[in-house]
Amino acid sequence: MTDFARLDQEHVWHPFTQMRDWLRTKPLVIAEGRGSVLVDTEGREYLDANASIWTNLHGHRHPQINRTLREQLDRIAHSSALGLANEPASRLASRLVRAARLPSRRSRAAALQNPSLKWVFFSDDGSTAMEVALKLAYEFARRTRGIRRPRFLSLEGAYHGDTVGAVSLGHIDLFHRTYGGLLFRSDKVMAPYCYRCPFNRAKPERADAREYRQCHWECVDQVAHAVEDRSAKDAVYAGFVYEPLLQGAAGIIPQPPGWLRRVAEIARTAGTPLIADEVMTGFGRTGVGRWTAGRRGLPPLFASHHEGVQPDFLALAKGLTGGYLPMAATLTTQAVFDAFLGEYAEFRTFFHGHSFTANQLGAAAGLASLDLLESHAAAARRAQLEAWLGEELQCLWTLPHVGDIRQVGLVAGIELVRDWRTREPFDLREQAGIRVCQAMARRGVLTRPIGNVVPFLPPYCTTRAQLRRMVTAFADAMAEEVEHA
Repeated sequence: MTDFARLDQEHVWHPFTQMRDWLRTKPLVIAEGRGSVLVDTEGREYLDANASIWTNLHGHRHPQINRTLREQLDRIAHSSALGLANEPASRLASRLVRAARLPSRRSRAAALQNPSLKWVFFSDDGSTAMEVALKLAYEFARRTRGIRRPRFLSLEGAYHGDTVGAVSLGHIDLFHRTYGGLLFRSDKVMAPYCYRCPFNRAKPERADAREYRQCHWECVDQVAHAVEDRSAKDAVYAGFVYEPLLQGAAGIIPQPPGWLRRVAEIARTAGTPLIADEVMTGFGRTGVGRWTAGRRGLPPLFASHHEGVQPDFLALAKGLTGGYLPMAATLTTQAVFDAFLGEYAEFRTFFHGHSFTANQLGAAAGLASLDLLESHAAAARRAQLEAWLGEELQCLWTLPHVGDIRQVGLVAGIELVRDWRTREPFDLREQAGIRVCQAMARRGVLTRPIGNVVPFLPPYCTTRAQLRRMVTAFADAMAEEVEHA
């Protein structure tokens, strides 16, 4: 065991990790990376099949981002945002507002009454971005609606981060029940999980469940009932919180086309603000939609925009800096901003902040990442990678313990089951997903399971040959750990 591995096992407490299991095995210590490849301290190479937990968009050691950071280091690394401004953060805020502008042609439903996003509050990570949105929406409801104790509505299986407020919006018992005594209560409605929806009358097929579902949009009705019940009590929700197009930590659960637009119309009609958690789905991760190479204009960078929806609060992190530095942003409207204006003695200020808010290095990396994203060549490259990913995944339908393969843009989730004909799941104690990912690591491919779901989120620089290696490693790992177990 290397010195670094020994030191890790003596002192480092890892997130979402049973440390007793961790201490029983030799840690894999990453030393360097380039593009889609990571290298450990013993010189072994691995493909980064989940973009280092969904953050690294353009690949490791991207020359343009590296150059930008070196240039920024020659100026300044950090100064406080409390009472001071700085150039990179100001420029990044302006660029984010511009990138988050919903093209009028995408606002397909007049009933949505989409707002404009104008103001940016910087923070450190996805949890804090959601915490900012939560606090702003809470106080906005109190100040403008006179609601004494505002409530929030979110989806079953929701995960929005690990701060106390963000956890209160979540509904994954395995993660959240331990902290029940610390949390405020939020309401939940069923998520549109087509593969396991109780209203889906279709029998299992060898295709994405969204393609052959048989239902009457009961999942949308559930949202409507919750909003109507709240309105009947002479109140509205302070916010409807959702991840657009797919729920990440819930198990890469994609929403059927049209779901987001329908529920957004319901919320807007009731006067309920929309809070979009795009920590994972933002910055092109959900694909290019109907955009094709050669078209004028660029595809949307944010998942909500694929359905013509503009939220009142947009939470961003992960890919914001291209996966280089911890930085996050919460975008909101002029109306929300105005609710916090007043004379000093009124104490209407938004009393919230972080030591590294608007950090110059993070902002510089964010600007470089946007430069890369906002080019026709990069959009065409993402479109090509999205198509390749879908094509490479098709061979996995022949595996009897693959229940569902679901892809949204450059995100894919493969759900492992005991029997695809019945959708019977593996017991989590069997660690099917963990064992498959460990076997993939032995074959030089790194990803991390979500229960029985194995996710693929390749960096945007991934080649077709590398994609094929990722998928082949999964198939071989399944044969070793599940098929022949």
